Amino acid sequence: MAETVTGPSTTRKPGASVVRREETDGIVRLTLARGDRYNPLSRAMIAALQAELDAIAVDAAARVVVLAAEGRGFCAGHDLAEMRAHTDDDAWQAALFDECNRLMVTLTRLPQPVIARVHGIATAAGCQLVSMCDLAVAADTARFALPGVNIGVFCSTPAVGVARAVGRKRAMELLLTGTPIDAATALDWGLVNRVVPAEQLDAEVDSLARAILARSGPVITNGKRTFYAQLDQPLDAAYAIAADAMVRDLSAPDAAEGIDAFLGKREPRWPSSG
Repeated sequence: MAETVTGPSTTRKPGASVVRREETDGIVRLTLARGDRYNPLSRAMIAALQAELDAIAVDAAARVVVLAAEGRGFCAGHDLAEMRAHTDDDAWQAALFDECNRLMVTLTRLPQPVIARVHGIATAAGCQLVSMCDLAVAADTARFALPGVNIGVFCSTPAVGVARAVGRKRAMELLLTGTPIDAATALDWGLVNRVVPAEQLDAEVDSLARAILARSGPVITNGKRTFYAQLDQPLDAAYAIAADAMVRDLSAPDAAEGIDAFLGKREPRWPSSG
């Protein structure tokens, strides 16, 4: 569930902790609130974000959505400890990716534009989250990566959104090497729209949001819907294929070893390499 803040008062929903909601002048800000763990996209986090987006979709007062995060980074991707605990449960893994895929597609189908406010790291599914927002503003300290290959799980589902943002060759560089890129490179590649000093991040996001607010709401809604209808027709099929690939990865010995090594802060010893 999520925490909702409207003006000076706060209404906490039962079990709230992973997402915080604030509303000001038509701008709804959703903040990932697990900064102590780099805001992992656990199933609880995905469910909370999905619930908030579903509510925003039918909220006539909501004109723009800002997706932000607490702590030292934006989002480090899926919760590896949670995933490792379900290595032998294909049904659980498939449900995770089905839910995450739905969330990512929802971002493009939401009537309101979504702006990612990115600080620190945005890796794996966190990078995917940035790529699926309509716009993204990054602090100059932000870093982006698709590092799944480092732990034995190719970032197949994150690649669906990232490849659509940066193109095939650049996406494959991220996927095949797992090497992070800085904010300036992300801007050059088209993953984000603007890069500013960290202390100017909120002001830049607000400026962009208010520029959208100054336009016709129905025109923005119809324009966004039309844009994605013509641009991303194969998106559902692509995500289904990628999710199946990730389930296969996570069921293999290399993923178990890679995640265990990551969580244990040691170098992996790949079973497939003998």
